[in-house]
Amino acid sequence: MSTNAVRGLNVLPISELEKNENSSKGNFPKSFLENSIVNPDNYQNVNSASMLSAAQNGSGAEINGDVVGNAEVEYIETEKLTDLLSVDATLNTLLARLDSKDWVSVCEALNNVRQLSVYHKEKLIDFLEDLIPKIVKSLKNPRSAVCKTAIMTCGDIFKVYNDLMIDFLDPLLLLKSSQDKRFVCEASETALIAMTTWISPSLLLPRLQPYLKNKNPRVRAKASMCFSRSVPRLGVEGIKAYGINKLIEIAASQLSDQLPESREAARALAVELQAFYERSKLSSSEDSSQEVDCLSWEAFCQAELSALSAQAILRVTSIANEGSVAAENLDRNRREYYCLANLAVKVLGILICISLLRLHHLFSECICISE
Repeated sequence: MSTNAVRGLNVLPISELEKNENSSKGNFPKSFLENSIVNPDNYQNVNSASMLSAAQNGSGAEINGDVVGNAEVEYIETEKLTDLLSVDATLNTLLARLDSKDWVSVCEALNNVRQLSVYHKEKLIDFLEDLIPKIVKSLKNPRSAVCKTAIMTCGDIFKVYNDLMIDFLDPLLLLKSSQDKRFVCEASETALIAMTTWISPSLLLPRLQPYLKNKNPRVRAKASMCFSRSVPRLGVEGIKAYGINKLIEIAASQLSDQLPESREAARALAVELQAFYERSKLSSSEDSSQEVDCLSWEAFCQAELSALSAQAILRVTSIANEGSVAAENLDRNRREYYCLANLAVKVLGILICISLLRLHHLFSECICISE
């Protein structure tokens, strides 16, 4: 078909297209024209997405307590999830619906997993071993609606099952938080925050550490950010048990990463470790590392790291210290300014009172003279 013929199809009314459908050999199929006119993938909504399904098989599933029709999928926040009306019926069909070829049915099943995890976590826990691989499969789905719903499901089950989910940590969640689609990235960031918040850092850090050397720089960056967020949750004893020398080596290695997110996370980790080291020097606890703790921060870095790595860490922490000193000086200057301002107001008030008293005295004398 020539280019002019294609252009002609775009301007002909539907009735003309139907008349010419059987007479012209080069006509496009009607389904192609309909798909070119209405493309559900072109319509995305970050807060609430309504996406049309091409075909539906079987009955609809419950979402938020209602039987949802086969044409719509919503991104439901965790706080707005409500209980299911038929828990057992939903559980019986859950695994099959997660394997469905219909993406809307998969999204509904994922939302059912979220509802079950919130309201019936005891019943769902027996299905976790079979559910997790199917959720990971949904993370790989090229359709953004399925991917985002799966990510939201990960965030909810992290919050509910905590350390039980440590064996199911998948690098896909780290990768999805760096995708081009913003609403997928936002959901992934929320899930990663839930992971670092609800899973014990002593269990999570060893699982994250291999991903710090992943070939994909985006995976490394997200793993570095999660690692940096988890270290402060270890506490003093946890950092000692994990080994501050191991942690400072990790921070030094990430400072030279190609992505700025990794380097920024490494800076935050280095500053946190320096603060911990300084606090530990002041503590009265006695252990086998007491001799090392007596060293200054600079001497400790030089003893544990190579010359270049130690120099990089010390540069980062010195800049942070200078910034904190500058902030302290600014706060002190502000306090002094406020004190001087209050003193000036008080002096001004006293002067005004003295002036009013003198005026009152002069006015009284004038009255006496006039009498």
